[in-house]
Amino acid sequence: MPQTKHSGAAANRWGRDTAQKLMALLGAVPSRRGSNEATLANERIVIKCAAVNTDSVGVTYLMLDRVNRVFGAFQLDDGSFEVRSLSSAKYRAAMSPTRSQGPSAGRVGIVKKAVFYADGSLVDRLRV
Repeated sequence: MPQTKHSGAAANRWGRDTAQKLMALLGAVPSRRGSNEATLANERIVIKCAAVNTDSVGVTYLMLDRVNRVFGAFQLDDGSFEVRSLSSAKYRAAMSPTRSQGPSAGRVGIVKKAVFYADGSLVDRLRV
């Protein structure tokens, strides 16, 4: 089922709230209040969250220029999250443009969960 304006806004809120909780568990320092960008071990990261049935995450091209690593936090059936990491360069090499025709069109690159598992590294498995 396609995403609506309302379901997209709810997903955005959930993703940002979840990223904040994961940052705290990982010991990352948020860049600014409400942002999913942070610093961890002297690297700039962004945490992008995906619910159980979501198979990709998206990062804006501008954000990708600011961070060293993209953390994909993929929710598992038991509600926990497996957090996997890709370098910005690997993310950029694997991304495809969003299919959105809204405000993110031409501004967001999408990477499939499978890429994080094949080419990324495990950061942690966490429950929020």
